Amino acid sequence: MDRKTVKTLIGIIFAGILFYIVLQNFDQVLKVVGALVSVIMPFILGACIAFIINVPMRGVESLLFGKTARFKKSRRPISFVITLALVVGVLAVAMNIIIPQLGATLYTIGKEIPDAMNSLQTWINDRMSVWQSLADLAGQFSVNWTEIGMKLSGFLQTAAAGILDSGIGAVTNIIGMVVNFFIGLIFSIYILMSKEKLATEAKQTVLAVFPERAADRILYIAALAQRTFSRFISGQCLEACILGTLFFIAMTVAGMPYALLIAVTIAFTALIPLVGAFIGCVVGALLILMESPLQAVIFIIMFLVIQQIEGNLIYPHVVGNSVGLPPIWMLIAITIGGNAMGIFGMILFIPLCSVLYSVARVMIYDTLSIKGIPPERWKNPITLTEDVLKRKKKK
Repeated sequence: MDRKTVKTLIGIIFAGILFYIVLQNFDQVLKVVGALVSVIMPFILGACIAFIINVPMRGVESLLFGKTARFKKSRRPISFVITLALVVGVLAVAMNIIIPQLGATLYTIGKEIPDAMNSLQTWINDRMSVWQSLADLAGQFSVNWTEIGMKLSGFLQTAAAGILDSGIGAVTNIIGMVVNFFIGLIFSIYILMSKEKLATEAKQTVLAVFPERAADRILYIAALAQRTFSRFISGQCLEACILGTLFFIAMTVAGMPYALLIAVTIAFTALIPLVGAFIGCVVGALLILMESPLQAVIFIIMFLVIQQIEGNLIYPHVVGNSVGLPPIWMLIAITIGGNAMGIFGMILFIPLCSVLYSVARVMIYDTLSIKGIPPERWKNPITLTEDVLKRKKKK
């Protein structure tokens, strides 16, 4: 029972007491954690914005200034402004394509509604005899229509009150989201303008707090995560552009309507890994259905063909190679992330699982090397022999 052992035992006892207290007050702990997350959410959002903008901004800065020492103080603000202008410009062009055409489509649908209502009225009138038979059948039963009407009225009043409360809550949430976004945007600007200094301070903190061996591992994993997430964002954007271009070319050649609108919509929804393009397919099929049901069917068949090409050839090579994650593990990551955190989880878990996969692979190969196990043991087929099941005799 030396001093180190006593300190370890005290730490274990303290951790056990703390864990017991947390379990006994789990609801209060969740409330405190939720309140803390809501307070720091603008800064988390700002860090995410800074990380995403840093990917194209780094390329812009390298393209314009390279390794030259000129414009040392102004190169970062200039690169940030140009990057922000490019991002806003791309979004503005996309919205300029989507919103006018979508508005024109909705206007066309609105003009066709009166004709559809007239057709519905004609259909109802043609079947008046059926409705009369149903009314006569209902009259044979003793139905308290007054009571039903009162219950229906009460239900509608309760529903209206719930809708009003939901509307007020939605407006409050939207205002909060807008405020958090602007605070996060300002915070991201501070991060991007001094990212080297912040990285240096973070390294100093890790090296000062942890033992040198553990600090080196933490810094390695952090650098690996930064590189993997950056490559994933670049690969996902490139894959979305390729998919949108393929749909635009195919729909233009086939003479389908709304080719540019649907291609841009699919490109934006394709930023959601693997399943996002299906959202664009539903929107595109509904738009084309208003023009021609046959072309809508052809579009769905075209989508399935292009999706197979994209899923089996483009995505694994563009995104899979960029993050170093095999396709089967990408599917597992998307499934787990989607079930845990929805769309955000799908986007987050691919690079996260890639980092875990890379670290686990290094540790496994290192363990095999320490044990002296040759590569032939896992590369060659397994030899079936009963000797591995037999117990060894004691000497």
